Amino acid sequence: MQLFKRRESIILFFIVALIIIFSIVTSGRFASYSNIIQILVNAVPIIISSIGMTMIIITAGIDVSAGSIVGLVGMTVSVLSLQGIWSPYDWIIGLLLGGLLGFFNALLIWNLKIAPIIATLATMGIYRSLVFTVSGGRWAIGMPTLLLWIGSGTIFNIPFSIFLMVAFVIYFIYFMSKRVTGRNIYAIGNNIEAARTSGVSIGKTIFFIYTLAGVLYAVSAFAILGRTGLAQSTMGTGFELEVIAAVVIGGTNILGGEGTIVGSLIGALLVAVIEDGIVLSNIPPLLTDFVLGALILIAISTDVIIKRREIA
Repeated sequence: MQLFKRRESIILFFIVALIIIFSIVTSGRFASYSNIIQILVNAVPIIISSIGMTMIIITAGIDVSAGSIVGLVGMTVSVLSLQGIWSPYDWIIGLLLGGLLGFFNALLIWNLKIAPIIATLATMGIYRSLVFTVSGGRWAIGMPTLLLWIGSGTIFNIPFSIFLMVAFVIYFIYFMSKRVTGRNIYAIGNNIEAARTSGVSIGKTIFFIYTLAGVLYAVSAFAILGRTGLAQSTMGTGFELEVIAAVVIGGTNILGGEGTIVGSLIGALLVAVIEDGIVLSNIPPLLTDFVLGALILIAISTDVIIKRREIA
């Protein structure tokens, strides 16, 4: 049983095994330096968004609107940039919009007492429809170089987005372990009534994590825009599955109270390895969702079994 509690080690072993298998299948192309860098770049948006999702799920919440927020922020920023808005203002507007959309999720969940899955399922549809409204059903192509740099710029021949992702991961590892708000997030997930009795501001914490998650989704949208160079009305579709899969596979308990940023990082790398390996191996891409769904079921089932045995 101790082995299953050290899920990060299991996932790392699984990643190494997949790298070996995909390398054999692709005659070494998968393990090339350029492809490994590409995998990391592809993983950046998932990893950054998984930080916010980890906090949300630790509190026993969920946010299935993540992909729609990415799409709406990405399309809004792209349209504004094509209208001549200076790139730094685009970034600020995008971050504010992401935070506002996350704040609205928290408003539904905390003030109206709507279950997180229902509230964010509703906003997922609302935000997605707004993507089509902003875009008019068209693609946004030809964005300024400065806007694209977050996803395509390099420092010492290493993509800037990787440095950005590492900075976020390092800070939020510290935040979750050392800051009072980070400890409060765990307290709420473990026992919300006990947390309230001990003086934790439940409402402020809920608003903080959903708003922060929205901001992180916006940063992920910038990374995706910089990598692809365009925005389309389907941008972010299915993204929430990748993020939730990364977080749950990485050891964050869907029932709340348990989870780490490191675990979500490793889970996101596993998702990125699987997606890239499927493409290079000429396996039908539709199989990706099947694999991610199966891994989510396995991860949740493992958590439930462990919980039951601990209670027994």
